[in-house]
Parts: sequence; C-alpha cells; structure tokens
Amino acid sequence: MRLDHLSYAAGPEGLGACVQRIGSRLGAAFVDGGLHPVFGTRNFILPLADGYYLEVVAELDHPAADKAPFGQAVRTRSLAGGGWLGWVAAVDDIAPIEARLGRMSVPGHRRRPDGCCLAWRQLGVHELIDDPQLPFFVRWRCDPAEHPAAGGGAIALRSVEIAGDKAGLDAYLGTASAEVFGGVPIDWQPAEDGERGLLSATFDTPRGPVRVD
Repeated sequence: MRLDHLSYAAGPEGLGACVQRIGSRLGAAFVDGGLHPVFGTRNFILPLADGYYLEVVAELDHPAADKAPFGQAVRTRSLAGGGWLGWVAAVDDIAPIEARLGRMSVPGHRRRPDGCCLAWRQLGVHELIDDPQLPFFVRWRCDPAEHPAAGGGAIALRSVEIAGDKAGLDAYLGTASAEVFGGVPIDWQPAEDGERGLLSATFDTPRGPVRVD
C-alpha cells in the first residue's frame, strides 16, 4: 500500500480556472486527464516526482454524478467552495480491502485525449465521505508506463497537513500511515469543529516551496 495521488475539487471558479490557478502557483502545466464516465467527473492531472500525481477534478452535468459515490463526493466538496477532496492509496491486491470493508470494489476508467484508456478498480469512497481523513483505494489495471504519474519529476510533494486522528487512520489502513506516505511527512492537526481531512499540501518547485490550501 502506498500513496498514489492527491485529489483537489474545483470550486465555483470552474475546472479550467482552478487548474490555471494552481498550475500558475506551482509553475507547471496540468494535462487533460479525460472523462470518468462511470463517475460523472473529469480531471486534469500533474505528474509529480516519486510516482505520485496531483488531480484537479470536477463534476459533470451527467446522471452518473448523481449515482456514483465519487461524483457525489466531488459535488459536495465543490458546492462547499472547492478544495482538497482527499488522498488515494494504491494497492497491488484490492481483495483484502474488499474483505475488510465488506463489499466489492467498482471498476473505473477514463480515456485520455490521446486515446489511451486507463482502467482501475476502486473502493472506499463511502468511507472518505463519512470521514475525509480516510483515503480510498485504487488497484490500477494498466501498464505502469501509462500511470498518471509517469514522466513526473519537476515538482515534488514535500509534505501534507491532515486534520484528524492518526491512530484511527493507522487502524483503518492496517499499517502506519507514515509508511503509506513513504518519505512525505504528515503534519497532524486537531480536528476542530468537526473538520477532518487533507488541509494542505506543500510542493517543492523550481520557484521554491509552494503551499496549496
């Protein structure tokens, strides 16, 4: 189990403007990730160093967004003004997660503008909705060379800030959260007024450290 990516929901400004705003701060250009037809969303992604990537996602005006938990999660965060939706852990075998949560993972896919179709299975969005400090899990079903982080390197994830309960997260993961995040430090903050989840991420860029709230 390892950190796969961070997910940021566009707010009232819209997906394009949000991508431009964050990209200009980081000094990097996002690429069009394509549509998630099963979930009623679409994204732009920025490959990072160390096999991670940053996703900016928005809901589509599509019936799938009303039914899919991921579409519902994105909508809720966007209507709240946008911001960090959460973080995602990649696993090589999703069966133990299915056994632990008591339900099957669901298939997902998106077709990039270049025609490449990326496929995966995911599980845990319900838990993310209930407790935003928790990740959801993905099992990629594509060539590693096509993973969204492939080709990254100019921008690196320096640290994250999470409001919540480290012990509770570790118990949910079944392992230490620090191990899942590899060498990325986690700055734990108390959950005030019920706010839990990813609060900020700091990136090392050619311009120096940049914090995105």
